[in-house]
Amino acid sequence: MKALVYTGPGTVEVLERPKPTIKAPTDAVVRMMHASICGTDLHILKGDVPSANPGLILGHEGVGVVEELGDAVQGFHVGDRVLISCMTKCGSCKYCQRGIAAHCETGGWVLGNRIDGTQAEYVRVPHAQLSLHTLPASIDPRAAVAISDAFPTGFECGVLSADVQPGSSVVIIGAGPVGMATLLTARLFTPSLIVMVDLDDARLQTARKLGAHHTVNSSAPDAKQKLLDLTNGDGYDSVIEVVGIPATFKLCQELVGVGGRIANVGVHGTKVDLHLETLWDRNISIHMALVNASTTPRLLRLVESGVLETGSLVTHHFACGKAGQAYETFRTAAQHQALKVAIDF
Repeated sequence: MKALVYTGPGTVEVLERPKPTIKAPTDAVVRMMHASICGTDLHILKGDVPSANPGLILGHEGVGVVEELGDAVQGFHVGDRVLISCMTKCGSCKYCQRGIAAHCETGGWVLGNRIDGTQAEYVRVPHAQLSLHTLPASIDPRAAVAISDAFPTGFECGVLSADVQPGSSVVIIGAGPVGMATLLTARLFTPSLIVMVDLDDARLQTARKLGAHHTVNSSAPDAKQKLLDLTNGDGYDSVIEVVGIPATFKLCQELVGVGGRIANVGVHGTKVDLHLETLWDRNISIHMALVNASTTPRLLRLVESGVLETGSLVTHHFACGKAGQAYETFRTAAQHQALKVAIDF
């Protein structure tokens, strides 16, 4: 089969690899229809993920058709269209029982990290019964790839962690795919003010089309003052960081209002300062998490009912053989006005 393989620092190649087989009774083999590229795939290429070694098939997001099932997998049949969760979970370990599937002792983020992932013609999915979701016929399979990771991450780690409420004020820092998913799911809670912040004017324009009430380019000298003025100087009830660099988390601390909540979604690879000298008396809380993907069934119902629209996030798609072009487009997303980049099989 054809597969997108991490072959060394900064390099992805399309190689022939053996088709995966069932290794455990809880496994499924899925024939891929569409996969997508995530920011963590770029972290792997940069060498930031020690558990991911050269020779690995990349990817933890996608939609496909069940090809083969282990004897212990119930509720699915060969030929079913399925969404693959970015987090696999056994359902029985101490972390799964606490609802923290991201830290499942035999699952979590394994696809495209510790085992071969979804950017191939076929993928083996462990713990398939809890890690696959039947994809309703009414949902476009290419648009559904965003529900593997971007939407549950934005919803769980952003919106729910930030306690977005009706009539509240929300600022989202970072207008990439997960930031846009955060925006779309925040709207479900009818806040009175949603502001999107980014360096890219094209993405800010997209954010306005998707429902942001205001946008601010953070490169402006008076960006922080503009953002505070939108709340009459009070600061925001919910501040959501979706970038992962010290400057954006610092901005979050400057924007949070009294009694507010900061939710960190971004992946931070360097030291970040926490300014307790200015925050200690403001009655705020800070929450950070890795996505558990426990809300995926709820998100699928919202998409199926027409309440939540995911297709606008998938802006580009490439055939499997053009993997290099797909990754380059995602790397230089601002130049191509790209959000999610899909790979078709």
